[in-house]
Amino acid sequence: MSETRKDGGWIVGLIALAYSALHLALIGRYGWFRDEFYYIACGEHLDWGYVDHPPLIALIARLARALFGESVLVARLPSVLAGAAVILLAGRLARELGGGRFAQALAALCVTVAPVYLFVFHILSMNSFDVLFWTLGAFVVVRILNTGDPRLWLLFGLVCGLGLENKHSLLFFGFGVFAGLLLTPERRQLRQPWIWIGGALAVVLFLPHVLWQVRHGWPTAEFIHNATAFKNVALSPLAFFAEQIKQMHPFTFPIWLAGLVWLFRSSKYRVLGWVYVAAFLVLITQSSKAYYLAPAYPPLFAAGAVVLEAWIRRPVLRAALAVLLLAGGALTAPLSLPVLSVEGFLRYAKALGIPLGAAERHEMGALPQHYADMHGWEEMVAEVARVYNTLPPEEKAKAGVYAQNYGEAGAVDLLGRRYGLPKASSGHNNYFLWGPQSSGEVLIIIGGDPEDHRRAFRDVQQAGEIRCGLCMPYENDQPVWIARGLKAPIDQAWPRAKHYD
Repeated sequence: MSETRKDGGWIVGLIALAYSALHLALIGRYGWFRDEFYYIACGEHLDWGYVDHPPLIALIARLARALFGESVLVARLPSVLAGAAVILLAGRLARELGGGRFAQALAALCVTVAPVYLFVFHILSMNSFDVLFWTLGAFVVVRILNTGDPRLWLLFGLVCGLGLENKHSLLFFGFGVFAGLLLTPERRQLRQPWIWIGGALAVVLFLPHVLWQVRHGWPTAEFIHNATAFKNVALSPLAFFAEQIKQMHPFTFPIWLAGLVWLFRSSKYRVLGWVYVAAFLVLITQSSKAYYLAPAYPPLFAAGAVVLEAWIRRPVLRAALAVLLLAGGALTAPLSLPVLSVEGFLRYAKALGIPLGAAERHEMGALPQHYADMHGWEEMVAEVARVYNTLPPEEKAKAGVYAQNYGEAGAVDLLGRRYGLPKASSGHNNYFLWGPQSSGEVLIIIGGDPEDHRRAFRDVQQAGEIRCGLCMPYENDQPVWIARGLKAPIDQAWPRAKHYD
């Protein structure tokens, strides 16, 4: 057996195991993340769709909770396992592209050190499964090209259909594969019935969500428009590309760039090169966040690893490259993973001179947004509960809680049970579709404009203030109001609460 066909699966398996162990060791260090509250709440309202995402992540949250209970570990374990699976698939992709043990291990190491992956595989997020579905889809495409078995397009359709039920961005992957087939000699695949049957399977799997969108007036289109226009930071093509280098780790840049060039020079695997280019071009025209392209990199890592295996023959140089990647990954890991205490992180970021930027148009505090959104929830819910317990029994029995966004509402729903708080209402995203959870006669309101509150209620009094310190600034120093006497029936007032963003 030549070097290029040696199986390095056991090495890749050890890397995946070590990666999972690192995540599990740090799993609850900074606390719940904002979006996790929302996905858990969606899991309590299972449906074929939600304003801002398809249904799979809600189902995963529901199953994990039902099978293993309620904890940060249980909520995040599926994402950790998805990360391990992507590492294994990256190694396997390198082998399918002709790589030996070193190429397989190198591809796995590239996934391991990528800062964006360290974060998305650490929290409950549809982004972790998006990376998994893209990588699995790319693996199936390579198997089709290697084996010539067109029946594998059925498996491809299954992967794409399930992936679309996780996140709409898998459409970019499907578009890239179709464009790649059209632009290469592999367009002969389009003459096979199996690829069209596979496409039909993907459509059938995605159809329930599409029908949900139709039934609810295409809320995701409204959400995307609002987020693009008012929330996301628009990046120039050059800035978007620079973010790719940073999020994938600068040390992996030569590897994935070499992989992209190699794919385009290959007559057999050029389709995968077009997947990346097509997705990149679509995303830069949509004012998209930089991490939306993150799922496209494992195939590039695999291809680049094959290139470097051919270039670097001496074992000592290969070992040096692996050590360099690991050292670089260790250097940047605290920026994506809660390796350090908060105080240690702040000192570390300052010492490196790293600006704590944001992908959204919000004022920033001491911590970057992805860490700030893991702080302050316990303090917020405790203050809401304190205000709730000041109500006389007759008001307490009919009181509700209103939150300005799904993070606040989800925190009240999950963490508020120990205080006996009622379920929260909010006009934000799918909370709006779930409707008001109380009559509005007595409402504890988190933040918001007091003048808006007074226009809607006969009596509005501040009863508390949320001080959450390291949370996002817009969550800090928020007043907590008690509002009484809704001036209009709740079903008439509720439509004005809607905001999809």
